[in-house]
Amino acid sequence: MKTTASPKAPLPVPSADHLTKRSRRARIEPMSVLSLGDGLYEVESASDHTYLVDLEAGRCTCPDHVFREARCKHVRRVAIEITEGRTPPPGEIAVDCRDCGETIFVDEDEPAPFYCDEHALYAGDTVRDRETGDRLTVVDVSELRADAVEIGAADTTVADYETNADYDPDVPVVGAIYPHATVAPNGVVPSSLRIYVFPRTRLEKAT
Repeated sequence: MKTTASPKAPLPVPSADHLTKRSRRARIEPMSVLSLGDGLYEVESASDHTYLVDLEAGRCTCPDHVFREARCKHVRRVAIEITEGRTPPPGEIAVDCRDCGETIFVDEDEPAPFYCDEHALYAGDTVRDRETGDRLTVVDVSELRADAVEIGAADTTVADYETNADYDPDVPVVGAIYPHATVAPNGVVPSSLRIYVFPRTRLEKAT
């Protein structure tokens, strides 16, 4: 889970004059917002005070909300950060793409590794084997873990296979084929289209 908060800085202020005082302060005052999960956010204010915001309940631990029951600037700032895509909404967390490091938002219960749209794998994608450099074509991305899928008749899992020792054992398994089929006079030789399975982190999307 990514724990870096948004920069403590003011936001651009819309030109509309109808913004309330609290709305304007939510934008112009430097604040840092950190998603804690479960719809909770930590907001560090310009005065270096830190408050806890429960966005779904519309609550904040600041005096403005506690004593005046106002929709304070901290609640408003969290909503702004979410709307403008800098902070994950309730139910999601900010994580880094395993391949490029880009920050993405995913469901709180989604298992690692995480990939951005550019690096996510789907059937038909061309990938490169990080171990050998070979190019393959993806035929399936399983939800089963590499340390739970057995291969061959030796009761060896994908994770236990010798050449997979340096790759994560608790990631999904990807099935792929080498793109060179052996063609005999009576057609493609089935054995040349054998599906090989790999830990997800061993493969990278080919460009």
